[in-house]
Amino acid sequence: MKPEHDRILQAIAAIPRGRVASYGAIAARAGLPRRARLVGRVLRETPDGLDLPWHRVLRADGRVAFPPGSRGFREQCRRLRAEGVEVRAGRVALASFGLDPDLDRALWGFARQAGAGRANGNATAR
Repeated sequence: MKPEHDRILQAIAAIPRGRVASYGAIAARAGLPRRARLVGRVLRETPDGLDLPWHRVLRADGRVAFPPGSRGFREQCRRLRAEGVEVRAGRVALASFGLDPDLDRALWGFARQAGAGRANGNATAR
């Protein structure tokens, strides 16, 4: 297995019960920013029998990636609800159930910096 694939699997395995993360967040935690599609590919290629909480990985907007009503969609929703995650119309509120910066610090030794994601790092009041 490629080292980057192993890091992705480790990042997925580290998502605690009752929490979720987006494909992009997993890529970033694995040291592969902007590689969300790779996370999806690694999940698809994961060997059967590997105990991995795949159901905790969602789209960036909190939606389940499987087509609504499909077997995979129903299974992912069922598993999330069994962990206490609220799923409404195939969507999870990431603000309530997503990973937070304190968890980043605990798992990876760093916290997301204030202003991360802004082009220049300066906030302006509107």
